Amino acid sequence: MRFKLILVFTEDSKTNAIMEAARKAGATGSTIINHARGEGLKQKKTFFGLSLETQRDVLLFLVEEHLSRQILERIANVGEFDSSPGTGIAIQIDVEDAVGIAHQAQELSEIVEEEL
Repeated sequence: MRFKLILVFTEDSKTNAIMEAARKAGATGSTIINHARGEGLKQKKTFFGLSLETQRDVLLFLVEEHLSRQILERIANVGEFDSSPGTGIAIQIDVEDAVGIAHQAQELSEIVEEEL
């Protein structure tokens, strides 16, 4: 079984909706890193040295490769990444190897067989 890692950088207000959408699309779990910071094309404005940017979260999903594209697309739709600039981004990268996922592999095997 091959896996992809989906990395999502989003406003914290959208984290729960993205998590729910990813689960419905086939993700079996995720890791969330709170209090991330980032910068896009334009620098964020400050007010007396205090940043006016919204809080960001980083979500990491280890997903089976056959499910990865539909999960990524669902995340992008719910996060409004393509329709609203500055709301976040999501990327996927190949995973060469992974350990500690034996309990998920059995469930994923059944899901993937149904999809194919």
